[in-house]
Amino acid sequence: MSFWLRVPGAEQKTVLVTGGTGLVGRGIAQALKERHGEEAVETNEEPQNVDGERTFDRWFFSSSREADLRDKEQTRALFGRLKPTHVIHLAAKVGGLFYNMKNKVQMLRDNLAINDNVLTSSVEIQAKKVVSMLSTCIFPDKVDSYPFDESVVHNGPPHPSNEGYAYAKRVLEIQGRLLNQEQSHSLFVSVVPTNVFGPFDNFQLEDAHVLPALIHKAHLAKLEDRPLLVLGSGKPLRQFIYSVDLGKLVIWSLEQYTDIEQPLMLCTDPKDELSIGEVAQLIATAMQVKGLDFDASKADGQFKKTASNGKLRALHPSFEFTPMNQAIQTTCDWFHNHLDSIRK
Repeated sequence: MSFWLRVPGAEQKTVLVTGGTGLVGRGIAQALKERHGEEAVETNEEPQNVDGERTFDRWFFSSSREADLRDKEQTRALFGRLKPTHVIHLAAKVGGLFYNMKNKVQMLRDNLAINDNVLTSSVEIQAKKVVSMLSTCIFPDKVDSYPFDESVVHNGPPHPSNEGYAYAKRVLEIQGRLLNQEQSHSLFVSVVPTNVFGPFDNFQLEDAHVLPALIHKAHLAKLEDRPLLVLGSGKPLRQFIYSVDLGKLVIWSLEQYTDIEQPLMLCTDPKDELSIGEVAQLIATAMQVKGLDFDASKADGQFKKTASNGKLRALHPSFEFTPMNQAIQTTCDWFHNHLDSIRK
């Protein structure tokens, strides 16, 4: 369900967060609440600035119920009604490894339509700034060396397991860059997180990303008093980022990041990369499950895609990431406390 968040702000911004009720949107909302404390007010009613009173910014976290962003007219109507001064574009058709492998054409078509409609509507209402969220899956399957950085994004084809989604996200980056060349009202930038996890994730077993799927499997393993089963060898390496940390970095990007030539990697340090097996062990510990089993007959996907956060560290050197074991424990606790309402 969509919601508004009112926070102190002299600019009186109206920020539209597309796909705002999911994992990353909720991470942004939590980051705003941590920044502003009790002055951050969540409401279902549209807040209004009143002359003579303290001004505030209005953040609208939009769900798919507001508009089907694959539809041009529905998207245009949403933007026309809200008239956002800023846009954070998170909305996407997403899925885990096996869902992407089975639905490449649909992932391509749906995401191309969503992205084109959102960017076109942003130009039409002359939003001041648009931050679009990409994914590390857009990077080439084969690179010369690791960790790779933002400059190699178009240097080769992505991994074939999720190429439909990946190519749609590459076009999103290209379209924003070209719009910067053709008009001056709206500034388009893009950011690239690594594997995101946290509260409000999709924990469905069939189409969730690896970490939330493992949390759900750990819950079932504990109920059945058996080891946690990990699909694949457990050897592939990944960089994970906690959704609230990502939320803080997206807010910072909206306020500070202005590079229109390249996207910005939002990720932890390469040295903090973990194998799927190591992540599974952290989850098993947090969920009090004894032991792991691996089904090596299942596909591993891309073995590694280690990204450099050197550009982020240069621009925002003081940022501190939540320790992985703490973030996983918080996410597992949230899963346990919301069993009746989560996407599972």
